[in-house]
Amino acid sequence: MTDFPPPPPVDPEKIARQRHFAIGLFRLSGALIVMFGFLAIMQRFTWVQGDKAKAFGAIMVIVGLFQFVIVPRLMLALFKRTKP
Repeated sequence: MTDFPPPPPVDPEKIARQRHFAIGLFRLSGALIVMFGFLAIMQRFTWVQGDKAKAFGAIMVIVGLFQFVIVPRLMLALFKRTKP
């Protein structure tokens, strides 16, 4: 049987910084998706115009808001359940 070396010690502060960075990144990307959706609703893109632009923009705004509000809370709940 082979003996595996013990895992290296875990620095809880480093894990906390990584988790905080991940939550911030999800919030930032959600805000960017919301802005992109509003630009589509205002028909600022030539590749989508009319009613399709409004539907596409509304979907993007809903997805962005979900990513901005709900996903970080889900991640926080997951991080509280799993200890480093």
